[in-house]
Amino acid sequence: MSQTSQQYQAIIRYCRNLFVKKHQDYGSSWRILRLPSLTDQIFIKANRIRSIQEAGTQQIEDDVRLEFVAMINYAIIALIQIDLKEKKNETLDLSLDEVTQSYDFHAQNTLNLLLKKNHDYGEAWRQMRVSSMTDLILMKIKRIKQIEDNQGVTVASEGVGANYQDILNYSVFCLIQLNFLENENSN
Repeated sequence: MSQTSQQYQAIIRYCRNLFVKKHQDYGSSWRILRLPSLTDQIFIKANRIRSIQEAGTQQIEDDVRLEFVAMINYAIIALIQIDLKEKKNETLDLSLDEVTQSYDFHAQNTLNLLLKKNHDYGEAWRQMRVSSMTDLILMKIKRIKQIEDNQGVTVASEGVGANYQDILNYSVFCLIQLNFLENENSN
């Protein structure tokens, strides 16, 4: 399982680096997005992946693996937004330091969840197809949308935060399965 932790952390470093670069370009403009907007952004990315998986071809030559990177960053943004809303922090302009501290906190918190689940499930995800994990991401999005439609009220589920964490973890698993970092390092 230490291999999984190392792979997770390497992928998160890549995603965080991109996130920081985009913060330098755009600041914290993402703060304007409400959770349903973030959910829809993740849906767009996951749906594109599924469409390409089903068709077996793509018309736009963007690396599909970068859609998983985007879903990781959107999921972390959603977790940050949830946290800031709970703290009643409505500040739109956040410093790079504030943003990276929050990013690191949620990435580490989600890694801790992943390690606990991996212990119990025996890293079953390593035997799964990327297409199956894409379907699970889409299912998590559908769950989030339903909870959002119910104004956050749940009867027996964990809520949206846990679903965003699952999306983040499945996206990392997909990138591991697709040997993303090995291909990135060779370019």
